[in-house]
Amino acid sequence: MRPAQAPGDDFAFVDELVPGIRWDAKYATWDNFTGKPVDGYLVNRVVGTRALCTALERARERAEELGFGLLLWDGYRPQHAVDCFLRWSRQPEDGRTKSRHYPRIGRADMFAQGYVAARSGHSRGSTVDLTLYDAATGELVPMGGGHDLMDPLSHHDAPGITPTEARNRQRLRSLMETCGFRAYAYEWWHYTLADEPYPDTYFDFPVR
Repeated sequence: MRPAQAPGDDFAFVDELVPGIRWDAKYATWDNFTGKPVDGYLVNRVVGTRALCTALERARERAEELGFGLLLWDGYRPQHAVDCFLRWSRQPEDGRTKSRHYPRIGRADMFAQGYVAARSGHSRGSTVDLTLYDAATGELVPMGGGHDLMDPLSHHDAPGITPTEARNRQRLRSLMETCGFRAYAYEWWHYTLADEPYPDTYFDFPVR
């Protein structure tokens, strides 16, 4: 299947449609598992379908009622960013990001174990990586591991996290599922809109 370009104006910067949401687009920065900005991310912004933004606004409002805010790490991901991940996985290990992001597996194992996909749901435009922060302090709530920790500790049912971390994961999961998202078992931060508008289309326009 050939990656598609953006369909008209059905994609938008999430922060323009969801006022008050925070973001830190990790793949546009040096702070990600590849150790450098990723192909296709030309600005530090998060893009998604308008349907995604509508659902995220509901989730943001629900989080606010509970005393929290939402911080996004990723949304739409160009296919050539995924291709960049594949190339990176075949390069010799340099150890720069291993201890933080994949301490117990090799680069190539990320794909076999389900942490990175050659065809990512992110490229369909209605998947997000996100977490909660405390609305009063602005601090991220403890979740028992950070974004893109490719390890069993990141699974929703991980036994090695504290009761507080488990409650925070469940709180995020509950509010996201209430607002129309599906969780991903291997990554507590990863959610896909259940009724996504492009379930079979993988896009490849840059974030710019």
